[in-house]
Amino acid sequence: MSFVDKTAVVTGAASGIGHATALALAAEGARVLLADINADAGEAAAAAIRGTGQKAEFLHVDMTREDSIVAFAAAAQARAGAVDILINGAGWGRTLPFLEGPPDLWERLIALNFVGPMRLVKALLPRMLERGSGKIVNIASDAGRVGSLGETVYSGAKGGLIAFTKSLARETARYNVNVNCVCPGPTETPLLAAVPEKHLEAFKKAIPFRRFGKPSEIADAVVFFASDRASYITGQVLSVSGGLTMVG
Repeated sequence: MSFVDKTAVVTGAASGIGHATALALAAEGARVLLADINADAGEAAAAAIRGTGQKAEFLHVDMTREDSIVAFAAAAQARAGAVDILINGAGWGRTLPFLEGPPDLWERLIALNFVGPMRLVKALLPRMLERGSGKIVNIASDAGRVGSLGETVYSGAKGGLIAFTKSLARETARYNVNVNCVCPGPTETPLLAAVPEKHLEAFKKAIPFRRFGKPSEIADAVVFFASDRASYITGQVLSVSGGLTMVG
């Protein structure tokens, strides 16, 4: 795969799956705009990519705030013009029973995992439609496909992102814009590190491969959807979960 002369925006690029995706795209020649709320880690990640001779820049964004998303999109397009690839990788969750979750936590989960990606798509999509090409990959979660104990609101937000992916794919296909979704299972990220140990062991026992995924393994699927090899694929949801979920 080659992404030479392509510009990719990757949110959540300072760590985890977003970081692995930014690395993979840059390695294949893309100019990557790394977006994250963590400025120090994001700047360091972009500098590390540039240190390998690839093209990368960091731009700050808070995906829970509309004004930050609008400003980020304007800055990204000022630097790169029409963005070729958008990877909505920013996400976060917290494990606790539904009845113990305060409404402000619900609002943050929904803003970051569902509303924020929609807002960023709305900001960057018009130029893709004008040009008649583009790739959007939303990183959801298998929690949004089959549910997850202690992650009810997170699961609902990710389920919304999955449905959004499918509906948007129908709207944009006539403009040659592909929209797909990758659903990771339990993966070695900062999010997983916050899960209680007893839940981690239960997860691992349920995975046929008996291990958690690596961010680079999720990134492989994301990069495929972002590539020309997926030019005839849109509206699809791919689980990368070691066989934990096998959904028809």
